[in-house]
Amino acid sequence: MAFQTYSLFVLSVIMISFGHVENRLNLLQLQTDIDKLKADFNSSHSDVADGGPIFTERLSGWTERNEKRIILSQIISMYLKMLENTDRSKDHVRNIAEELHTLKESLSDGSKKMEDLKDLTKLQMSDLKIQRKAVNELFIVLQKLGDTSSSHNRKRRQFQRLCKC
Repeated sequence: MAFQTYSLFVLSVIMISFGHVENRLNLLQLQTDIDKLKADFNSSHSDVADGGPIFTERLSGWTERNEKRIILSQIISMYLKMLENTDRSKDHVRNIAEELHTLKESLSDGSKKMEDLKDLTKLQMSDLKIQRKAVNELFIVLQKLGDTSSSHNRKRRQFQRLCKC
């Protein structure tokens, strides 16, 4: 139930980060709707503070825009799953769900990347066929890793030249 405590913050970050705040009124309406949802879930209950935040703390470790899209798409999916079991006849619940669906659509590439990560964890690396395929792809994977790290090193060298530190 601690989902609701940080809802406005998380949704605000998502909407602002990806340009979905057309005007301040939309965010204010969303805040009002979230306040009503908090009341529905009795999120002022003392156990909400136990263990600290569940989403906002995780967001700080994701710094690149594409990385954020991955984690935010997963967080939105969790909110939508939570709202599936909520009374949809209430306007505020429908409004929040609609906004979340809109945001989820804009983060669809993040959702796909999250699914790729989940699929990787399901691979049976003890399976001989999978091992053979993996060995056949190893050099290509290492090349990609080299491309990524050399690009990162190049950016760092460029920064060091520009910086008078």
